[in-house]
Amino acid sequence: MITAKMMRQLWAVIESTQVNTLLQFDDSALVNLLLDQFATQQVIDAPTTNSLNTYIESRLPLIRDIAEERRSLGQTTH
Repeated sequence: MITAKMMRQLWAVIESTQVNTLLQFDDSALVNLLLDQFATQQVIDAPTTNSLNTYIESRLPLIRDIAEERRSLGQTTH
């Protein structure tokens, strides 16, 4: 189960990830990278990992749109 705290942590991971990484990695590699970065902050079990994987996959267009916006604002060091 994904909690609200986990959701906030995940989006913090996304926001702290380099724009170029968010835009250049293929979908599978990006999902794995974000899950790995999240897992360094919090221990998660297999069902939660699967739920987060599905959530991230469903949000990839939004994640990439946000990265494009950050790049257009010159925030590539974020």
